[in-house]
Amino acid sequence: MKTKLSFVLLAMSLLLPLAAHSQDVRMYNTVKTKLMEGRQVVGGTVDTADPDVYCAMANAGFDFIWIEMQHSPLNYTDVARMIWACRDAPAIPFVRVPNATEGDIQKATDMGALGIIVPMVDTAKKMEDAVKFAKYPPIGRRSQGGGQYGRLWGSDYRQTWNDNVMIVAMIETLEGTAAADEIAGVEGVDAVFVASGDLGSFSGKRQGDAEYEALVSRIKTETEAANKFVGGPSAWMTSREGYHFFQAPSVGSLIRIGARVTLEQADPCRFLPSGATPVAGENPCP
Repeated sequence: MKTKLSFVLLAMSLLLPLAAHSQDVRMYNTVKTKLMEGRQVVGGTVDTADPDVYCAMANAGFDFIWIEMQHSPLNYTDVARMIWACRDAPAIPFVRVPNATEGDIQKATDMGALGIIVPMVDTAKKMEDAVKFAKYPPIGRRSQGGGQYGRLWGSDYRQTWNDNVMIVAMIETLEGTAAADEIAGVEGVDAVFVASGDLGSFSGKRQGDAEYEALVSRIKTETEAANKFVGGPSAWMTSREGYHFFQAPSVGSLIRIGARVTLEQADPCRFLPSGATPVAGENPCP
């Protein structure tokens, strides 16, 4: 009798997620819903642990925040505090993890990130691992444990997670470009991001060079063929067609831009040589 009861309970535990999935799933990842509606999304990059900075970015109008953990000293405690500090902000937290390891992805999701950005993707296997570690059974093998994710996204988080998480592969190398079709074709990958700077670094070519543009075109074409979204730097929003997922400049860059705009508005001649005219018809700069 005990064996039969155990079997029934096991069967129910496996069927519950499938039953929940068959119903209408509550969507709270607004980035994913905007993309599905055909809209573009832009994420501001944060690489500092100051919650005030994170909150300023998360409330500045970005669709998501690209929390940079690959090229920054941020640790998971820092990021958890930042996300919690602005848990009601409209920008959705995404994390670029250091690597597609089970530990990195488990911690990022437990903190409440709804997007996982995987850098340096050269093979489909890396993204298969990312999907496996990010999603709950029966699709993946993410385990249940502690974390603030439930308090952030609701008591039905377990039943809705597999539909709400967004997984992004970054292609940065020649090897990754050659395998773009296999990477984009991995079930569970939502978008492929063309890492413009590193693609130039690894290829030795500059934007505009025929060889460079051929690499970009191959990634984009293969991604679109797999019916996935294509991402790139925000500078490409108005210069290239077919891109939907963008990374905006970092906090430091935005501070420099904002400071320059403020200073120019206060003194139009501040950055102009003597004799130049700020606006046609006005007096020249002293």
